[in-house]
Amino acid sequence: MGETENHHHHPPPPQAAAPPAAPPSLALSRGPTWTPAEQLHQLQYCIHSNPSWPQALLLAFQHYIVNLGTTVLIASNIVPLMGGTHGDKARVIQALLFMSSINTLLQTLIGSRLPTVMGASIAYTLPLFSIINDYNDEDFASPHDRFVHSMRTIQGSMIVSSFLNIILGYGRAWGELTRFFSPIVVVPVVCLVGLGLFARGFPLLGNCVEIGLPMLILLMICQQYLKRIHSRAHLILERFALLLCIGIVWAFAAILTVSGAYNNVKPATKQSCRTDRSFLMSSAPWIKIPYPFQWGTPIFRASHVFGMLGAALVSSAEQSTGTFFAAARLSGATAPPAHVLSRSIGLQGIGMLLEGLFGSLVGTTASVENVGLLGLTHIGSRRVVQISTAFMIFFSIFGKFGAFFASIPLPIFAAIYCILLGIVAASGITFIQFANSNSMRNIYVLGVSLFLGLSIPQYFVTSRTFDGHGPVRTNAVWFNDILNTIFSSHATVAIIVGTLLDNTLEANHVEDRGIPWWKPFQHSKGDVRTEEFYSYPLRINEYLPSRFL
Repeated sequence: MGETENHHHHPPPPQAAAPPAAPPSLALSRGPTWTPAEQLHQLQYCIHSNPSWPQALLLAFQHYIVNLGTTVLIASNIVPLMGGTHGDKARVIQALLFMSSINTLLQTLIGSRLPTVMGASIAYTLPLFSIINDYNDEDFASPHDRFVHSMRTIQGSMIVSSFLNIILGYGRAWGELTRFFSPIVVVPVVCLVGLGLFARGFPLLGNCVEIGLPMLILLMICQQYLKRIHSRAHLILERFALLLCIGIVWAFAAILTVSGAYNNVKPATKQSCRTDRSFLMSSAPWIKIPYPFQWGTPIFRASHVFGMLGAALVSSAEQSTGTFFAAARLSGATAPPAHVLSRSIGLQGIGMLLEGLFGSLVGTTASVENVGLLGLTHIGSRRVVQISTAFMIFFSIFGKFGAFFASIPLPIFAAIYCILLGIVAASGITFIQFANSNSMRNIYVLGVSLFLGLSIPQYFVTSRTFDGHGPVRTNAVWFNDILNTIFSSHATVAIIVGTLLDNTLEANHVEDRGIPWWKPFQHSKGDVRTEEFYSYPLRINEYLPSRFL
């Protein structure tokens, strides 16, 4: 069969080339993509749920122990430089614990309403050095008189400086400033609230490695690994491993002390390792109730008042703001709105006024390590923190009992801080999920804020002389103290750098900065859960002006 010449073969019409097949998504082969979560779901008790009373009491005692470490550290470093005796140090610790309890109760009831312990703030160190240096050049009848004179000056400076935070808070100024924040700003601020306290971690632990390192390792093993042995062990070790490990290592330190292991070592090693070098048990009174003006009439000196203003701003605005965001995250609450941050800062100002009246050595701020304890135990209950104030009040009045726990060697606390401060820093990283982490613009803001937030304060700290003078040295001592204090704070630098960059650099889309997620939390009615987490108890809001709600 052949083709005839009249038979024509027509080729098929041309067809469009098929598009190349899309490459398979590698994300699908690597498992699911986790969606952003505003609240952590692994918590066993959130902000308004409560464990049983026996468990709540033990958990509250843990908060007291954790807060005690920073209190003893500050008093032990500062009081001897002021000329105070061991008895003076015991009274200072009692006053610090008493004011911590009052301010914690106020904040959890009518302040931030978050489960945050208000503890002694290390931000006041630089203004205290200025006061100490001024009185070192004056003649006093005894070192104790110099100590009392210094405490009266601290009282006067804190009383006047407290009005800065009262105005910033109840004037709503701080809340308006936080409206310029975004998740891109919150990440470095919260991270550096934890990372900025690295000096309280392994450097302090290293003063007595044979006690601090076993505490760190034992806590990690008990709390994270041994809890897998049995379901009952899981419950006990996850929540109370910290108390168990403190008891074991403290007993080990006491055995080393009694056996004479530290008889022929350096004085600094004895101070860090021995359990009988705090001298608090012998010097603390059996019963002593802190009362207003216990050191005498406050002394008001303008130079010291201005120097204290920088510390008040750093401790209340920066430290507490970053810690409040971490506390909300680790207690199962949503981000605190602007009006809640404002009223909490205002209440801290009132707390600082009370601290000046009662003669506290330093002001209080939201305790970073206690917020880390919320994440360690997976319990963010507000009631637990409120119960801890009862322990603070009891041990601040009955001095001998409080001195017993205050004699725990500081390297044991340092080992605890290595974990708790790391948890807080990591909680800050989680805020990046609400913004575009693939944006080069956001990477730039985060990187610069984090690096300068670490680097600038490190320069100010390393340039500080032994007597407390920082790199800013003009003829105006008060001006030096303000700038040296502000720029020695890691989170303060992160707030300044991050807010400026995030609000001035152009973003491709507003969603890149996480603004759609952030904006509802800036208004009291922006999120339906705000009332649930942050409303006043017992219908107090019905008796307050609306501007304070």
